[in-house]
Amino acid sequence: MWKLARLVAASNFRRARPFSTAIPLPCIVHKRGADILHDPWFNKDTGFPLTERDRLGLRGLLPPRVISFQQQYARFMESYRSLERNTMGQPEGVVSLAKWRILNRLHDRNETLYYRVLIDNIKDFAPVIYTPTVGLVCQNYSGLFRRPRGMYFSAKDKGEMMSMIYNWPAHQVDMIVITDGSRILGLGDLGVQGIGIPIGKLDMYVAAAGINPQRVLPIMLDVGTNNKKLLEDPLYLGLRQPRLEGAEYLAIVDEFMEAVHTRWPKAIVQFEDFQAKWAFETLERYRGRFCMFNDDVQGTAGVALAGLLGTVRAQGRPLSDFSNQKIVVVGAGSAGLGVLKMAVQAVSRMSGNNETSAKKQFFVLDKDGLITKARKNLDPAAAPFAKELADVEGLREGSSLIEVVKTLKPHVLLGLSGVGGIFNEEVKPLLYLKFEQA
Repeated sequence: MWKLARLVAASNFRRARPFSTAIPLPCIVHKRGADILHDPWFNKDTGFPLTERDRLGLRGLLPPRVISFQQQYARFMESYRSLERNTMGQPEGVVSLAKWRILNRLHDRNETLYYRVLIDNIKDFAPVIYTPTVGLVCQNYSGLFRRPRGMYFSAKDKGEMMSMIYNWPAHQVDMIVITDGSRILGLGDLGVQGIGIPIGKLDMYVAAAGINPQRVLPIMLDVGTNNKKLLEDPLYLGLRQPRLEGAEYLAIVDEFMEAVHTRWPKAIVQFEDFQAKWAFETLERYRGRFCMFNDDVQGTAGVALAGLLGTVRAQGRPLSDFSNQKIVVVGAGSAGLGVLKMAVQAVSRMSGNNETSAKKQFFVLDKDGLITKARKNLDPAAAPFAKELADVEGLREGSSLIEVVKTLKPHVLLGLSGVGGIFNEEVKPLLYLKFEQA
């Protein structure tokens, strides 16, 4: 009976997953005094009661009044709302960075309060800690840098990564997000400043998915940059050298993956914002050996495919109809090609045809227009989806989106490109006309 009661109690606890400042069991802290106040994992600011101040050597290091967690929460939110009021009418970018700074300062000193604030106000704060503000943060990261977060592995660390990985203080890590900064959002090569992406993504995982913040690790893999502006910037914090390529590049990533797997063999390693050629190369290279995935290729593809199938179902049609739709994808980067690959696999399974046959209903465009086999210097990653000119009657190599939509009258149009101006006012009426005809 006692065992049954314990099982029921444990089940109820797991189901509720309360987030609270109350600690159900003693928390062992191997630090004292100012070291605790400088550690955001353990720091409670003025929230330490007098008994804890005595035990932890904090008496005299803090103002005498004890401010509760709830009072600290209210004080921060008032500061944030005051910032919003005081920045009204200023440029959007200035306001966004100001909001990011105030949240980042809180993150630097008190992680418990930071994540409580983030969870309770996720709708307001998600655009500040991640897209779109994270793009501005990455562009200005060298100037914004105040305190290191995560780990940095560079080409200069070759041969040392196995020992470096043990410098991270957490004994257990469940989730790692890594980038090489080569294709940050639609901004291109931002080098070491791309660290803002792993930091922001993991904050979202903690706030929205409940992952333990002490078990996440943002990683920057600095293999140089080809961004001339950054190389000439005296404040740039990364390696001042061109990006490694070929076998040299893969040797650095290989060493990092081996080091991570040695210390945390069960940790998930998520590749984020790698340029297309390395996104596909590393995915195929490591997916059979390590617990890893590429978010741009697989994550975007999974969400997009779910949306496409959900749309068919919402129209009251059988899912098998999806295999009969003509689909145009604008964007031939890691996201666009990742969606194409997964959608082709889905059509192949639904129709019972091979993938070569399933590809006939898919058309892909990049910044230079429709991709066909007549293109010179055809990207090897996009080559499997390039069309024979005979199969696109009325179109040519490099046909614009307008020409493709008018000629093919596709059922689905997916925008997965970071190039601006492709979806202009001329495209809209064509899409509405297609919807009315359907």
